[in-house]
Amino acid sequence: MASELTRRNQSHQPHPSPPPLATSPPTSSRSRVVAAALHRLFFVFVGIGIATLFFHAVLPKGFQTVPPQQPSLHHHHPDVAAAVSSELSHRRVLYEAAGGGGRMNAGGKVPLGLKRKGLRIVVTGGAGFVGSHLVDRLIARGDSVIVVDNFFTGRKDNVAHHFGNPRFELIRHDVVEPILLEVDQIYHLACPASPVHYKFNPVKTIKTNVVGTLNMLGLAKRVGARFLLTSTSEVYGDPLQHPQVETYWGNVNPIGVRSCYDEGKRTAETLTMDYHRGLGIEVRIARIFNTYGPRMCLDDGRVVSNFVAQALRKEPLTVYGDGKQTRSFQYVSDLVEGLMRLMEGEHVGPFNLGNPGEFTMLELAKVVQETIDPNARIEFRPNTADDPHKRKPDISKAKQLLGWEPTVSLHQGLPLMVSDFRQRIFSDQKSTMSSYGGTTSA
Repeated sequence: MASELTRRNQSHQPHPSPPPLATSPPTSSRSRVVAAALHRLFFVFVGIGIATLFFHAVLPKGFQTVPPQQPSLHHHHPDVAAAVSSELSHRRVLYEAAGGGGRMNAGGKVPLGLKRKGLRIVVTGGAGFVGSHLVDRLIARGDSVIVVDNFFTGRKDNVAHHFGNPRFELIRHDVVEPILLEVDQIYHLACPASPVHYKFNPVKTIKTNVVGTLNMLGLAKRVGARFLLTSTSEVYGDPLQHPQVETYWGNVNPIGVRSCYDEGKRTAETLTMDYHRGLGIEVRIARIFNTYGPRMCLDDGRVVSNFVAQALRKEPLTVYGDGKQTRSFQYVSDLVEGLMRLMEGEHVGPFNLGNPGEFTMLELAKVVQETIDPNARIEFRPNTADDPHKRKPDISKAKQLLGWEPTVSLHQGLPLMVSDFRQRIFSDQKSTMSSYGGTTSA
């Protein structure tokens, strides 16, 4: 009995309770964790504040690439802000929005009171007639200039006076092949411009105008440079409108002997505008009318150089056709001034750059006679194919938007060209005679 009661008592004893679950830390421990997190957050904000003060108060403003007025999206999305900053650094020149704020400046107008920083500029065809005069002006202005030329019509003598200047480089290169350079501006002049030269190899001429322009536009796209194309009044062909304005589309023979040059330049303008509209490249287009001056090729077939060289050599002045065709002649320094104003300005163009003073071929021949040899006789020959009958620029647009117009008259500029031609022609004759005499004595 006793044993049975004992078993019953044991069976009715409560089972031992399971071990208590782990409890949360006391309130004091939780407070310490929160305080430590707040401490860290406080020091993070202090660090951000110090960095902000450093960038806005210590660094010069030039290091702040993002303009002060930016959309609030940049503050909420750092990746977008970084992309915008990178684009601003890459693109040296931005367009000014209508009524907009600041813009970056590379080759544009320099604010008053600030010293202009020299630019790095490439001039294709820079050893040629116009290119070499442009190089002179850019070097004199304090820029660093890279001349790219294949010397088909250019001459090293035209830029030899810059040899040894640390801000001048000369590269023998054909623009039909790509080239990689780091530059701020591109003056694209490379292309034979006289009938004698561009008719010599018409396929090469149109390749230079098309492929060469494509390569230079590609370079402008890669490095964010501003690009200036030197087009020509030949895009107007044999014009039915007189004088010619930039909105005139021209009257060009697409399959004539001059088409390699005329249509080549028209295509170059098309490419330039397509890069501008489609890719946002900063471009400028100049349509150059007849230009004369020192360093022209002696026998390039252009009327002024022909007349001057023939008069100096005591040869007849050859007039093609009846001599009633008209041309307008600008001195090279006026053209260079116009090109630089166009590059530094804010307008794409195209712009006519020429002298609106109009001369017939017979009138030009008489001016040459008065300047060099009154006894020089005139010889008439059959006219060449597709030769324009009239050519005179309307430069109202350049006057209004660039503040440019030619200042050197034909009577002022022609003697300067004659002096250069006289020195080159007679020095060549002397060197030829001395070589001939040396050979004879040998």
